[in-house]
Amino acid sequence: MRYVISVIDDTTGSATAAEMAAVDAFNDRLRADGHWVFAAGLGAPATAAVVDGRSGAEPLVTDGPFLESKEYLAGFWIVEAPSREVALELAAQGSRHCHRRVELRPLLGG
Repeated sequence: MRYVISVIDDTTGSATAAEMAAVDAFNDRLRADGHWVFAAGLGAPATAAVVDGRSGAEPLVTDGPFLESKEYLAGFWIVEAPSREVALELAAQGSRHCHRRVELRPLLGG
């Protein structure tokens, strides 16, 4: 099953060189152990746009994130894990390597 490990941050561009190196090492281990699917960092919340095209007319575009919050999603991993327990361990390792809190969720249909 696939899981999303979301990285929670509250300061844009706060990753140190040591944290980035630790994340690279974690990514290498995910690949070597067959857990790697995809990972990416995300732009700052100020670069977000919320688009509402539900009306069928001209979509409503609002600059900024959909939630106003001190914390935001700074990046994510999508991993393959045979069980929730393995996914929790991978999330714990990811948290240790990026030095931030993370959130684990199963990827539906994955």
